[in-house]
Amino acid sequence: MKNYVGTKFIEAREMNRGDYNDYRGWKIPENENPADEGYLVKYSDGHENWLPKKHFEETFKMCDGMTFGIAVELLKKGFKVAREGWNGKEMFLYHVPAASYAPCTEIGRECATDDGKVPYGAYIAMKTAQGNVVPWLASQTDVLAEDWVIVE
Repeated sequence: MKNYVGTKFIEAREMNRGDYNDYRGWKIPENENPADEGYLVKYSDGHENWLPKKHFEETFKMCDGMTFGIAVELLKKGFKVAREGWNGKEMFLYHVPAASYAPCTEIGRECATDDGKVPYGAYIAMKTAQGNVVPWLASQTDVLAEDWVIVE
């Protein structure tokens, strides 16, 4: 077998097994305990299921107080993130995907490819407290922080 790690953005609420079966319109099997604690989980594609509390809490973490690694994965999925500890409350990061743009001239010579466009690699951008956008690099403090949050 191979090893896997996943990152998903979900919505969830506490719900015991019996309430989940009622929610789905199912009769609970006799060998299941309706009082089992767990969560109703809704995925971004609309799929819903129930997870036992222990499994849910080992798999998912609330979106406040995330690690940098989780924040980067969410950036790649199109979310905006920020640190709660940042002074500028209007600041956030977002992912700019790789793309090609109109040609430029570099000291009198073209720097475009054969298609006439300049290829740019993906990067993380920051909207600053002043309202402008700049490329962003993480500090050691940012990388080790666990106060990353999703920005609506």
